[in-house]
Amino acid sequence: MEYNERLARFRQGHVNPFDRDEIDSQTEGKDPPKDGVKAEIFSSEIKSQNSDPPMDLGLAEDHFSRPVGLFVASDVEQLKLAIEECKRLILELPEHSEKQKDAVVKLIHLRLKLQELQDPEEDEPNLQVMLEHRFSKEKSKSVKQMCDKCSTIIWGLIQTWYTCTGCYYRCHSKCMSLINKPCVRSKVSHQSEYELNICPEIGLDKQDYRCSECRTPISLRGIPNEARQCDYTGQYYCSSCHWNDTAIVPARVIHNWEFEPRKVCRSSMRYLALMMPRPVLRLKEINPLLFNFVEDLVEIRKLRQDILLMKPYFITCKEAMEARLLLHLQDRQHFVENDDMYSLQDLIDTSNGRLSCSLTEIHTTFAKHIKLDCEGLLL
Repeated sequence: MEYNERLARFRQGHVNPFDRDEIDSQTEGKDPPKDGVKAEIFSSEIKSQNSDPPMDLGLAEDHFSRPVGLFVASDVEQLKLAIEECKRLILELPEHSEKQKDAVVKLIHLRLKLQELQDPEEDEPNLQVMLEHRFSKEKSKSVKQMCDKCSTIIWGLIQTWYTCTGCYYRCHSKCMSLINKPCVRSKVSHQSEYELNICPEIGLDKQDYRCSECRTPISLRGIPNEARQCDYTGQYYCSSCHWNDTAIVPARVIHNWEFEPRKVCRSSMRYLALMMPRPVLRLKEINPLLFNFVEDLVEIRKLRQDILLMKPYFITCKEAMEARLLLHLQDRQHFVENDDMYSLQDLIDTSNGRLSCSLTEIHTTFAKHIKLDCEGLLL
């Protein structure tokens, strides 16, 4: 919390340069830092005791840009030593003092320089393709993202990171070469169907007590790694491949009309999200009895059948074509193509009543055009 407070005050511009003489007096009697490190940190900050009043840097300086020419240290090992010395100094300085806040600023600069040496931005391409992922370099400085490969925070301020434009897989640039998971969108394109058995578990022994995805050793006792079950695939995964994300499972909807989100692995979560709007569920073949127990489904089927009967009028009516009436269903194009295919999103909207209301309004608009507004049909 104190670090965050110091950083917040620094962002507001309450920052003063170091007084090296006072720092030397506070560290007198303590073990000296490693040779050269302290001089490198403060080489540009030497001031006399009779210095001018504290200078408010305000917002005129961009402290978070990559520093240029501020450091004598030129290699990674020297910078690491400088960072450790700066961290030690922060702990020794009085809490909430201006000098401690200045030390935090220096620490940020040192870490930025270290990141620049370890991960040069100019060497990172804007686009990279691997395992059918299409990775695009991100420019956002948000720190709320997590790397899907190493499961650690992506510090956008000092780290380069990428997002797959197909499945939204995120990772550090340094983790790119370690990725072994293909893009989920390719699976959606090649295999547009759901697992319709409820949590089809095969057992850890069938998985050789390894993560179903990355093959890391796992067990239910958490030794060496915790085994987490995906409710969609029924298989077990390690904590790096299964973050306890939740999603509505299609099999439970189809067989039980149950919409409670269940824990799924990362790849299943992405697959289900991409499949959500796709009309791949033929209810009358998978579970025809569902229409006997869900009244809204019966109503929606009747409305869809009526709309299919109206469709020939709209494609031959000049006024309807100019008004583009069929575009009312552009988000559910399958509703003007058949009456028996549903997407998972259709079923979710049916359960909460949204689909019935919106489809009734569209049906009323269509019927009004045919009965009242249409002046004639093209021959």
